[in-house]
Amino acid sequence: MRRILPQTLPVWVLLIVIAGLLISQIATLYIVSRDRAAADDVVDLYRLNDRAFSLVQLMHDATPEQRKATASGLFNATYALTVSDTPAVTSSIAGDDELAELEDILVGRLSKFGITDARVRRDPATHEADAPGGTVAGPDIGQVERDLLVLAADFAQSDKLTASLRFADGQWLNFTEPNTPAGPILSFDSLPLYALIAGLVVASSIWSLRRLTAPYRMMETAVKRIGEDLKSPPIAESGSREVRTAAKAVNAMQARLRAYVEDREHLAAALAHDLRTPLTRMRLRLELLRNSSVRAALAHDLADIEGIASSVIDFATFEVTEEKSERIDFWSLVESIADGFDEVSFENEDGRSRGLICMARPVALRRCVTNLVQNAVTYGKRAHLSLRQSGKTITLAIHDEGPGIPQAELDAVFGSFVRLEQSRNRQTGGLGLGLTIARNIARGAGGEVILSNHPDGGLLTELRLPLAV
Repeated sequence: MRRILPQTLPVWVLLIVIAGLLISQIATLYIVSRDRAAADDVVDLYRLNDRAFSLVQLMHDATPEQRKATASGLFNATYALTVSDTPAVTSSIAGDDELAELEDILVGRLSKFGITDARVRRDPATHEADAPGGTVAGPDIGQVERDLLVLAADFAQSDKLTASLRFADGQWLNFTEPNTPAGPILSFDSLPLYALIAGLVVASSIWSLRRLTAPYRMMETAVKRIGEDLKSPPIAESGSREVRTAAKAVNAMQARLRAYVEDREHLAAALAHDLRTPLTRMRLRLELLRNSSVRAALAHDLADIEGIASSVIDFATFEVTEEKSERIDFWSLVESIADGFDEVSFENEDGRSRGLICMARPVALRRCVTNLVQNAVTYGKRAHLSLRQSGKTITLAIHDEGPGIPQAELDAVFGSFVRLEQSRNRQTGGLGLGLTIARNIARGAGGEVILSNHPDGGLLTELRLPLAV
């Protein structure tokens, strides 16, 4: 169900706009249809009242035979007209209040012409009558004549009002008046107009939503860019008041983060300066000692301290190093690093390509690849490298021959100072910072480092970087 429902706010708003448009259109059509039906009903009663007045005015002074002759001359299939001694409307009780009121109006209006009774009823359409003159349309018929024929056919097949009026001499005038045909609210001619209006509304809604959400998309991109590169330029503080406020907050957050990282860099630089001096003095004094087990232990501990200091300094300073990104021949970089390790070999040496160019900081990227290769050699004894291109992505795969990493620990090893037990512990070297630094450098270049256990055993490390345009 969640896959069917939209996942973004603009799509939700667009669906709401479309639903509101449909509901308003349907409601409008219903109101128009109801009002038009009520208006047609009043018009039909008016037409019957007017025709009754005309016919009675024409026949009230005539003899019964003259009335019949006149009625015979005016008779047609649609507007039936007869004069007889019995009424066509046999019931003296009106079918509804409107007809009862109309009967009273007819008697009151026509009493001066000798009308003493009026009866009106509604007759449903029989759909048997044809339009006068037929509905045959030849190839040369004009649009007006065609419309008249269609309208005549509609009148002939519509519901009717039948009226019976009694003259003072007892003779009844019977005639029918067709109701106004109920035309469709929607037609093939009007559908394109409705579709055009709906399309304009939807198009304007999409344009408005894109304009409304553009600043938020810009801020989303800016936040992602800050996560990848803390030194990215701040976003523009323009737009509505809310957008400007959010942009100022994001820029302030970036400034505070940069200040925090710079403080860490200064602290690391101070530690490096303060630690290296006493370490150098200790090493010089150590050389004055005679060969003994104590001297060897102290030299080992001193090397550990220097390694720890160097690792911490590297971890603290790599993000703020003032280094420009440039185009790098990734194959040449990997080859130069692999040449420094006897335990490294290429699996697809024949298929290597020298056209794999990426955009990154050269020193940082070299450190990233070196950390990954050295990690594979240290813990996996041997490392097999393969380089390939998939679409717009360069992938460096490093497969070692070690024991691998438990599935549950694959993500945890990227944490700072995280070291696994057994083969991956302090006895084999490392502080748990190599993978952390490598992944941060890769992400800074728009890439990623992914770990997985190889089906044939060992750990598979993949460094993915975007191909330079």
